[in-house]
Amino acid sequence: MDYLVSKRTIKRILLSLNMSWRRIRKKPKGVPDLVEYSRKKAELEELEIQAEQGIIDLYHFDESGFCLEPCVPYAWQEKGETIEVESSRGKRLSVLGFLSLQRELVAYTTEGIVDSDFVIACFDEFIKELRGKTVVSMDNSTFHTSEAFEMKIPEWQIKGLEIFYLPKYSPQLNLIEILWRFMKYEWIEWWAYKGWSYLVEYVEMVIRGYGTEYEINFG
Repeated sequence: MDYLVSKRTIKRILLSLNMSWRRIRKKPKGVPDLVEYSRKKAELEELEIQAEQGIIDLYHFDESGFCLEPCVPYAWQEKGETIEVESSRGKRLSVLGFLSLQRELVAYTTEGIVDSDFVIACFDEFIKELRGKTVVSMDNSTFHTSEAFEMKIPEWQIKGLEIFYLPKYSPQLNLIEILWRFMKYEWIEWWAYKGWSYLVEYVEMVIRGYGTEYEINFG
């Protein structure tokens, strides 16, 4: 005998099983060393305390890319009408950002190739605006650990900037990853995928409005 079950009933059952409707996330290819992870996490928490006390400025740094491959699975639509956006992977807008817990975002965008030289150029620009001792937390990607990048570290240290490398395979410790998720999945509107100029406009709009129109409660 066949039984018909409504979507509302299925949803109620799933909720009763302590399940929730949310996006599936990608995970790192490896796992961090537990000893290193614990040590680095404790050190990062101490840096956050120092930042809250005004002893240092702490920023989280990372890169992300935006393209016309839609990341918006749902949108409110009029009955009988369907919003359609073209899918294209051709061009990519790369964003490199420095994010603090004090609602400060310093970001650089490029449609070109992102390599160590470009990352170094961003750091050289960022360091011009330092107000005092500053620590930048970042992962161990090849752009951040290249010979060229590491050769610049002593120069930046003289100017008041220190690099804090996170443990490998630990994106959850880099808070700017949360910003990228919000930009790609929470704040973005369907119109951003209408064309390249719209996507660029959206990304630049968030960069300009972060901390006012766009906010994240890191808790």
